[in-house]
Formats: sequence, C-alpha cells, structure tokens
Amino acid sequence: MLYRLFYIFSFLILSSILLADKEHTNLLVYGDSISAGYGMDKDKQWSEELQKILVEEKISLTIINKSLSGETTGGGLSRLEKIIDNSKPSYILIELGGNDALRGYPPAKIKNNIEEMINLSIKKGVKVLLMQIRILPNYGRRYQASFESLYKEISKENNIPLIPFMLNDIALNKKMMLDDGIHPNATAQPLIAKFLYTNLLPLMSEVD
Repeated sequence: MLYRLFYIFSFLILSSILLADKEHTNLLVYGDSISAGYGMDKDKQWSEELQKILVEEKISLTIINKSLSGETTGGGLSRLEKIIDNSKPSYILIELGGNDALRGYPPAKIKNNIEEMINLSIKKGVKVLLMQIRILPNYGRRYQASFESLYKEISKENNIPLIPFMLNDIALNKKMMLDDGIHPNATAQPLIAKFLYTNLLPLMSEVD
C-alpha cells in the first residue's frame, strides 16, 4: 500500500513537471554577431533587453540566445541539431547569412543551408521564424539583389514568417553603430528589442 502511494505520488510529480515544460514557451535566437552582442557586455545585448520587456509585460516567453559572432549558415547548420536537442525551444529565429555575404558565398548555397536548418527545426517540432538580412551595396548591386531576395523566396516556398531586418532604421544612423559600420552599439540594443517585440510576438500563437 505504501509502495503504491509512493508510486502514484511520484507519477503525479513527474506529470506536473512534464506538463510545465510542455506549456512553457522558449525562443531560440540563432544568429551571428548582431544577435550575439558584438562589442558589448551580455547584459546590454538586445536579447537581454527583449527578455526584460517580456518580464515587464508578464509574457511567459524565455529567450535562449545561441548566436555566435562570425557564424555562417554552414556553421549554423552544423551545430543546430545539438543545440535544439539541448535547449528544446518552441520557436527558432534564424538570423544568419550576413557573414556568408561578406565571404561572397553563392546565394544558392546560402539558401540551401537555411532551408536545411528550417527542415531540421520542423522535424524536431520547432516553429521557425526567419529574419530578412540586408547587406551594403558595395558588394555589387547584382549580388546584393540576389542575396536579399533569397529570404523572400525561402519564406514563400517554405511558408515561414519573414521578419523585417532589425537594423532597417538603425544601420544608417552613425550614433547607433560601432565604428565598423556593421554592428549596432549598446545604444541601439533597446530599440532592436522593441522592434522585435513588436514584430515577433504577433507571430507566436503560444505566447500570452
């Protein structure tokens, strides 16, 4: 009798834990140096600023930032499965491709890598959000157009929500950028967080 009660009690505890995990929503931010907070302390990064907003608004969403400075779509693809298995996200925001463009990688290869990340994520039960990436015109107008258009193609062909580039209103403001003209500075991080709060939340049906 005592053993049976212990078994039932243990089962109820385990069930409640599993249910809580299932109901809790996580967002995996999977990007490059722009999302990794290049040039600043972790607590200044936009992902941390976004988490503060979510806490203030009493929204049950946890941000898991696994972005890596210098990351390419190929590198992101190679480490994604392990990260998903370890962090078990509900959603993933893919913000990759900028470093591929810096290296002049073929847009077709970039597209293929992103689509493989999307397929892997979906296979793991993770809902995918994709961010549009933009590059400076000094890469050549033809390459720029080919590169930037692949995100709309991926979004349409895979039925994946496409989020506008988070630096659209920041990149041309020198006060918001580091001296390299590529990375946003600490001043820009809260603005990026607000931008993503506005553009991300309507796409995440499980968040309240």
